[in-house]
Amino acid sequence: MIRMRIPHIRYDYVKKLHRAFKAKTVAIIGASRNPNKIGHQVVKRLLEGGYQGKIFPVNPKANKIEVEVNGKKIPLKCYKSVKEIPDDIDLAVICVPAQIVKPVVQDCIEKKVGAIAMITAGFSEVGPEGKKLEDEIVTMVRKAGIPLIGPNIVGVIDAPNKMNASFAFSLPYPGKIAFISQSGALIIGLIGWTHEHKIGMSTIVSVGNKADVDFSEFILYFKDDPDTNCIAMYIEGVDAGPEFVEACRKTTPIKPIIACKAGMSERGALATMSHTGSMAGSARIYDAAFKKAGVIRVESLDELFDGALALSLMPPMKGDNLIVITNGGGAGVLATDSAEKFGIPLRDTPEDLQKEIRKFVPWFASTKNPIDMTGMATDEWYARATELALQNSKVDGVIVLYCHTAITSPMEVAKALYEVWERNKHLGKPLTVSFIGGIECEKASAWLKEHGIPCYPEPYRAVRAMAILRQYGRFLEKLKGSS
Repeated sequence: MIRMRIPHIRYDYVKKLHRAFKAKTVAIIGASRNPNKIGHQVVKRLLEGGYQGKIFPVNPKANKIEVEVNGKKIPLKCYKSVKEIPDDIDLAVICVPAQIVKPVVQDCIEKKVGAIAMITAGFSEVGPEGKKLEDEIVTMVRKAGIPLIGPNIVGVIDAPNKMNASFAFSLPYPGKIAFISQSGALIIGLIGWTHEHKIGMSTIVSVGNKADVDFSEFILYFKDDPDTNCIAMYIEGVDAGPEFVEACRKTTPIKPIIACKAGMSERGALATMSHTGSMAGSARIYDAAFKKAGVIRVESLDELFDGALALSLMPPMKGDNLIVITNGGGAGVLATDSAEKFGIPLRDTPEDLQKEIRKFVPWFASTKNPIDMTGMATDEWYARATELALQNSKVDGVIVLYCHTAITSPMEVAKALYEVWERNKHLGKPLTVSFIGGIECEKASAWLKEHGIPCYPEPYRAVRAMAILRQYGRFLEKLKGSS
């Protein structure tokens, strides 16, 4: 039996995904008393994350399970079947072995659950027999009109709902980025990274084999999600290409989409096939599709999340005039090189802006571009220069670079920049920052990100993030010009 892809976007599924991400009731089918089993871990992570909805473990061989959370054992009643649960179920998380999945799915259909997230592996990614079973399950859920996420996933995570319905160890650092990933392992690894680097996520979804719900439905769901400002994706292969492009084209005029496409090399394409069973496709096809749909393609995870951070916090850059403000000549030179590399080469500082800045910087400072205030720069100078640049009608974006000196503390500079941003963010011009130094700079950088300003450890990354904001700005300008 060959499962044909759906030749259109299922908008009814887009609406139904609300019951998965904003679930008020979650059933964990295959909940185990053994702490080393995934079915136990999903229950534990829901409790540890502070999920406020109702949790219903399902295990035909147990009357209850005990889950240890913060040193305290919490007993939960077990149900023999999802059909025995007295409440309506928004999300059913399936963790049972593949060979017994079909009757479990049938129970979910009879219970009329809102959505299914299937963590269970052993389907199309393992060969023809697994593919056959996967097709049979998809036929069942499609007939019932129940969205199936997966199989072969880590789970579903929604930070605003405090719902970690997965076996990832914690919720991500909270923010406005929705992350759609075709790799579960990346999700698990990156969650700790989001806390370390203050990269804020709203929702994380593992698509796995995407046997039923595909990228297009997830993209359109997040288009209308008030908790999401930017959609980031890790993609290995897209099977429903026209639907993917259509979903992106409907979304990118409203919210930016940034994607890291793996499997672009010949060998990488083979690895993709063995990982999720997806066809990778040629690099040229994906590049053309992304360009057509307004998707920003990047080549690495750090670029993906550097860009997503800026896109989730800042407006697009609406012109090409970028100003760099620094206290170190070397940092300014590096930023200048990076700006040219990324397609936003620096122009001279407008004369009126130079005139205003000369009033408070030393005579030997440079008011060209970069504006080098020298190592004598104080937090007050940073604030004045940044505010003047943001308020200048000829300036479209500002990058601030700070090299740690004895003149002022990184945190004082960070707080000064934050106050300036709060006064001027209504102007709609983006600001990215780089703090270069040791632990004090790291603390100040984290504080800035916590307060809505993207900050990076080196000039290159601050410029690259601004270039991504400019890329999105150019897309919107082109869109406006063609309408």
